Amino acid sequence: MSKKGGTDKPADTAQRSEAAVRPDSNTAPRPPAGREHAVIGASIHIDGDLRGEEDLLIEGEVNGTVQLKNNSLTIGPQGKVRADVYAHSIYVDGFMEGDLYGSERVAIRKSAQVRGNVTSPRVSLEDGAKFKGSIEMDPQAVQSATTRNAPKPASSQSPPRPAPAPTQKFGDAGAPKPEASPAVKSAS
Repeated sequence: MSKKGGTDKPADTAQRSEAAVRPDSNTAPRPPAGREHAVIGASIHIDGDLRGEEDLLIEGEVNGTVQLKNNSLTIGPQGKVRADVYAHSIYVDGFMEGDLYGSERVAIRKSAQVRGNVTSPRVSLEDGAKFKGSIEMDPQAVQSATTRNAPKPASSQSPPRPAPAPTQKFGDAGAPKPEASPAVKSAS
């Protein structure tokens, strides 16, 4: 009989079975296991701009733009993303259509289908993954892409608008008539 939530397996047996499930665990880094992350479940569909300050796992569908500049994004095996993605680290197991900008890394795993360009200083592409696009591994290209597409801060005040120009025509009744410019006398 085991304790609630416990297992009867010794710790080393659990580690061996986990390694058997993930034989390619050394070829592509996994996101940190202990970190908390938000999840977009398989039944969720999002259209628009998605921004955040935490790690994210997408198992549903996202169309638009995803910006997690300082965090990681994982597109799970059931995930479908049609967006340009900006994140610190990007891990793709599912379907991705759009450009990927990873400031640290982009890992495309063997179950992934990716159509788009990848820009990141570190890129891994597992054997068996479906990929169509280009790969740019220049850190400066990543920096310029993320700077160029940075979200604009929302301002609480709108900029002042110029006053509209009067639309009166000269010669109309009640409209002011242009004044003649004063003549300049010349000394003769």
